[in-house]
Parts: sequence; C-alpha cells; structure tokens
Amino acid sequence: MATVQVAQHAGACFGVQRALDITRQALGEGQGTVHTLGPLIHNPIVVTDLAERGAVVAQTPEEVGPGETLILRTHGVHPDVERRAKKTGAHVVDATCPFVKRVHRHCENLLRDGYQVVVVGEAGHPEVEGACGHAPGALVLGSAQDAREAEVPRRVGVVAQTTLAKDVLDEVVCALLGRCEELRVYNTICQATRERQDAARELAANVDVMVVVGGHNSANTTHLAQVCKEVCDRTYHVEQPSQLEASWFAGAQSIGITAGASTPAEHIVQMRDAIACLCDGLAPAGS
Repeated sequence: MATVQVAQHAGACFGVQRALDITRQALGEGQGTVHTLGPLIHNPIVVTDLAERGAVVAQTPEEVGPGETLILRTHGVHPDVERRAKKTGAHVVDATCPFVKRVHRHCENLLRDGYQVVVVGEAGHPEVEGACGHAPGALVLGSAQDAREAEVPRRVGVVAQTTLAKDVLDEVVCALLGRCEELRVYNTICQATRERQDAARELAANVDVMVVVGGHNSANTTHLAQVCKEVCDRTYHVEQPSQLEASWFAGAQSIGITAGASTPAEHIVQMRDAIACLCDGLAPAGS
C-alpha cells in the first residue's frame, strides 16, 4: 500500500505568516479599503482569498486614497516607492519580511563602506528590485556566467535573494573570487528556505513521486521543484488539488509532499487528502 509523507519542513514561513496575519487583521478592523501594493505573497490562491475578503491589489501607491490602508508586501519595495506611499495620506503598514529587511541593511552598509553591491538573485523579482533600491548602482547576478561576464571593481560586496538556491550563491561567489581584490559576502538566504530545500531533497530521494505545492510565480517554490527533480524524476509542481492527475501516481509505493514558503499549512493538508482520495489504496502518513 502506498503512503504519503510531508517533508519535515514545508509551507508558510514566518515572514509570510506574519504578512497574512497583518493583512487579515487590517481587513477585520474595517477602517477604509485595504490595499496591498502588488500581490501580498506569490500564491494566487491566497491572493484570491484575500480579494474575496475585501483586499484590493494596487499597482502603484497613488491608487490608494487618504484614510485607506496600504500594505507593503513581504518582498519589500524600493525606498522611493515607500516615500510615495507615505505621501498619499494612506495608512501605510509595512509587512516586509524581517529577513528581507536584513538584506536592505546589508546593502546600505556595503554601499556606505565603498563596496560595489552585488545582489545574487532573479532580475526583475520584486525582492531583488527592492534590495537594489537600497544600494543605487547595484549589480544583479543570476548565475556564475553572469558573474564571469560582469565588469566588477576592486571591492565587491555580495548579498543574496532570501529565497535563492544555495548552490547558485556558491557558484556566483566562486566566479567572483578571482575577479576582485576584496570580496565580502553575506549569505542572506533565509533559514526557512534552506530548511525547506534540504528537507525536500532528502524526502525526494526516498519516494517514487514528489508533489511540490505552491504558486508557479513563487521563486522559492520553483526552486523546491528543481531541487526535487534532481533526485526524483517524477516531480510535479501544482498550485491546487484540481491539477493532480491519477496517472502521476501509477505504481507508486511512496509519495512525498513539500510546499513553498508562501503556501499555508491548510493547503498542504488539502493536497495530501486529495492525493489519498485520488489514488486507490493510498494511505496518508505523516502530517
């Protein structure tokens, strides 16, 4: 009989849960319309749920009027955007993840100390754009190849997108080592990301099928799927139970589940139960 096991570390991290709590509290207080500046987190199901509760996604601060509430999302924003938000007269609530705030502080300090700031991460990602705003002129490097091709000065300071895969940071740092005289590196990949990647890799190596739960627009969930795929060919990244296909589990004796840091615990439970219902003789195990 096949079994289902959930990775030891999976699902919503501290920063995401904090942002959800902040937003739900604001919605419950009922003091004017509640807006989030862009999607609060990279999870379409959660964003839709918040919208049904009354949260409105604003693309710019200027869409929010005086007396309304504007929540800055977990990924953080460019300092100029925050200044614009405060000028609207709205009640601005900062739900930026504390670990992202730490990246901002490192960027500011490195710039102050005369380093060329390098942000290792995904160009265009909201978190990366926000970090670069705290160090004007920062370089964004997404791979070792980027590091080999970039023009770098004598002194370089490195930070990482909090949801980055550790091997990407290692590869970029190695590529930079021989190209500058002084290299200061802050490993700002958050512990929750590292724990989820390590636990996912361990579980994926010991099951027949691996299911990764979370938004397709979530960088950390996508990294989890890549990590699992490296050791388990039958790895599937899904957002909701309706996307599951019975054929994925044919002949499987063991099935693993993990979830990105923007996936609430209840979504993991729903996915586990859906797999159990979908597959004849499947017995859920773990929690």
